[in-house]
Amino acid sequence: MYVSKKHVISIIFKRMVISLADIGLSHHMAKPQKPLFQNVKKHGELTAALVAGLLILIGWAISHILPQTPWYLFLLAYLIGGYAKAKEGIEETVRHRDLNVELLMILAAIGAAAINHWLEGAVLIFIFALSGALETYSMAKSSNAISSLMDLRPETARRITNDKEQVIDVERLNIGDVIRIKPGERIPADGIILNGETSVDESAMTGESMPILKSVNASVLAGTVNIDGSLKVKVTKTSNDSLFSKILILVQNAQSEKAPSQVFIEKFEGKYVKTVLTVVALMIILPPFLFSWTWSETIYRAMVLLVVASPCALVASTMPAVLSAIAFGARQGILVKGGVHLEQLAGIKSIAFDKTGTLTKGKPEVASFINNSSLTDSTLLSHIAAIEHDATHPLSEAIIAYAKQKSIGDWPLASNVKTKPGFGVSGRIDNVNYKIGKIGFVDEAAANSFLNKQGIKMESHTFVFIENTEGVIGCLLLKDQIRAMTNKAVDALHHFGIKTIILTGDNEETAQVIAAESGVSRTVANCLPENKATEIKQLKREYGSVAMIGDGINDTPALAEATVGIAMGGGTDAALETADIVLVKNDLVKIADTVRLSRKMNKIVKQNIIFAMGMILLLIASNFLQVLSLPVGVIGHEGSTILVILNGLRLLRG
Repeated sequence: MYVSKKHVISIIFKRMVISLADIGLSHHMAKPQKPLFQNVKKHGELTAALVAGLLILIGWAISHILPQTPWYLFLLAYLIGGYAKAKEGIEETVRHRDLNVELLMILAAIGAAAINHWLEGAVLIFIFALSGALETYSMAKSSNAISSLMDLRPETARRITNDKEQVIDVERLNIGDVIRIKPGERIPADGIILNGETSVDESAMTGESMPILKSVNASVLAGTVNIDGSLKVKVTKTSNDSLFSKILILVQNAQSEKAPSQVFIEKFEGKYVKTVLTVVALMIILPPFLFSWTWSETIYRAMVLLVVASPCALVASTMPAVLSAIAFGARQGILVKGGVHLEQLAGIKSIAFDKTGTLTKGKPEVASFINNSSLTDSTLLSHIAAIEHDATHPLSEAIIAYAKQKSIGDWPLASNVKTKPGFGVSGRIDNVNYKIGKIGFVDEAAANSFLNKQGIKMESHTFVFIENTEGVIGCLLLKDQIRAMTNKAVDALHHFGIKTIILTGDNEETAQVIAAESGVSRTVANCLPENKATEIKQLKREYGSVAMIGDGINDTPALAEATVGIAMGGGTDAALETADIVLVKNDLVKIADTVRLSRKMNKIVKQNIIFAMGMILLLIASNFLQVLSLPVGVIGHEGSTILVILNGLRLLRG
């Protein structure tokens, strides 16, 4: 018994350190400037639990060397590990006038010490303290999610009053104020453009991968990015009423909702403690009168009952399995922020995908190049690349990458290169003037005629036309390509019986094309952030439980509203903080792996709970029948704890 316990406790400590390190990786990835253990105050509960565990190991080792039990070390472990939970239990009892499991665990540990079983009581304290520390950490992540979103909102704005510009706090802006927004800045408030023209990156808010041209009278949203033009904007909404602020409220509301398992535990807690303490009290008083037991026997049986009825095995039924699953997932590039999220994932009936940056790569690539000029493909492409190389056009990078892919490296010298924000770029090569851009920048009639001759429709692609003195001589078709593993991931989820849906801010035609390419069975297009959260609620009513996977600020309300939120590792900090699970390597196939892991974990947890409850009932019944001695009771109680821990540790191998 002692050899196996030494081995098991050693494994527990080793694996828990691994698990906690992996959880720290999740925190480090989302907020690299704030390591998990940056100060002991912030993580005092976790530090106290680990110190208590170290004292237990030292005390256990000394007990095999010295003839007497080093009770003073176990007492120190009691005080260090149990202080936080004892304080919490007492405060909750006073505040709500109801008993709780914290008090029962402390009383059980004291009871074990009273009958000189210090080690068992100390291990009980350690397990409970560590679970409480992890719960505190999980709650802190919710606060970090809100902080991450707040960091993305501009704090100041340039307000123009009587032709004078003044930098003020965003909260001081009023409806009707005029503000200036320079190129590259994030827009501080919802409003309407009074003067200027630019391309606006709205991907963070709407999911649209392509920059949107904005001119006079067009509306702009707080939190989006002004790419290349100087704007004067009239504020139409105060800071508190902006779409960005609505996103914050949606995230806060969704995160304040308790998981069903948490609600059940809170209801069960008080009843369990009252029942056990009532039975122990009756055990101390009634047996001498009902069964003619001696008072010594009565107190002995009451102490045994207090020890065997303590839910040590029940606590161990869940935590080692959860930590093992989290540790295994972390090694596979799956970071889970809490056991409840992994537990809930097993019951997921549907998964909603954001399109841009999730199912797709999140940036446009040239899908095809059409040349209808007298020049060869390589010559025309070299001319295009030469002009785009000196441009600030949002699609220049994709076009240049395509030219390099086609081994076009020797570009001629371009002159008179000029960019028209939101439209395109012009330049001169070999005494020939070129225009490269969208319809409206080149001759619109000629561009439409060109497409008709080629039999091409405008849906689902972004077109960049090439025009010179001959007219419209070619075009580049750009598209946000799906990820290489998307089809395999979707097929795997369908194999598990999980429905798949695309939620995107793109138009219906684009959504349908991506759905056909990826294998996703259902689409919901034109979704603003609040629409995505509403759709998630509808899916929850339809399927019961739903996961959401995304990568942008616009996905955070849906990630928070979903039963389980999953973020791509390359996404925004807001998505990483709000999500419950993070796919570090952006590998969508890992979603199915995580579902498989969660179902295996739930199966093991159920096995452990049934076994632990059965053992507790057996020990209690044996104690009432006076056939259970204290050593046997302790062996049965601790032995059941060790067995459920070993069963949970199987998940370390997946």
